[in-house]
Amino acid sequence: MAIFLNEKSRVLVQGITGTEGSRHTRRMIAAGTNIVAGVTPGKSGQDVDGVPVFNTVDDAVRETGADVSVLFVPPRFAEAAVVEAIDAGLSLAVVISEGIPVHDTARFWAYAQAAGDTTRIIGPNCPGLISPGQSNAGIIPADITKRGRIGLVSKSGTLTYQMMYELRDFGFSTCVGIGGDPIVGTTHIDCLQAFEDDSETDAMVMIGEIGGDAEERAAEYIKANISKPVVGYVAGFTAPEGKTMGHAGAIVSGSSGTATAKREALEAAGVRVGRTPSEAAALMRETMLAR
Repeated sequence: MAIFLNEKSRVLVQGITGTEGSRHTRRMIAAGTNIVAGVTPGKSGQDVDGVPVFNTVDDAVRETGADVSVLFVPPRFAEAAVVEAIDAGLSLAVVISEGIPVHDTARFWAYAQAAGDTTRIIGPNCPGLISPGQSNAGIIPADITKRGRIGLVSKSGTLTYQMMYELRDFGFSTCVGIGGDPIVGTTHIDCLQAFEDDSETDAMVMIGEIGGDAEERAAEYIKANISKPVVGYVAGFTAPEGKTMGHAGAIVSGSSGTATAKREALEAAGVRVGRTPSEAAALMRETMLAR
């Protein structure tokens, strides 16, 4: 099994004719993703490596039965593109684009809630998600791991890749990069609960970073609701005090949002926390071997 994405997912790409959209469409197809359509306004009738292009998401869904969208659109068009995916009734919208204004993200997230919360949004500013051996929606390399029984949720794209590679002998059910903006659609908590409910996920890795309180909230949730083992890593232990690092959400105020505060909250919830990505991978290796 997998969460949010599997071999039955029918994927369309918004912005498919752009440089990034076309390049990553080819990568996703090579990984086995069932890409059934692309959308670029004014480009209907064209194709990208045999994938038909439509003017609107609604047209693409009606003609192909697509149920997932991966968005490679410029930041200024992102809000309208996500709203279009919601209106077309897609179950999942994976927003790869970075640099989207926070108030635009807030609006399309609120729009999704008002529309009945039937479209799950992942991102923005994220690498997407992959269920190895089944489907890959985004920019995550497909050849660095295999299908297995670990679930991974991460704010960081590159640390997602590193963890996938370091635990490649065990493999993953699904790896989700949720993005590091101040507002994201799908949270650590959402993914942790989905992995908890997935009968073929045995344990979870949660990667956070300095800034905000998402990891502290996840720690509280883990303590109250999660029975499967969780290993954590928080990027930013060596970040200079007072300096904004990395993602737009990596803003520290006083002791709130520091790597140390997050580690303490997670450890209090029973999460084993590595001080480096490799140490976190080693802790997960111990956890899996002990099962």
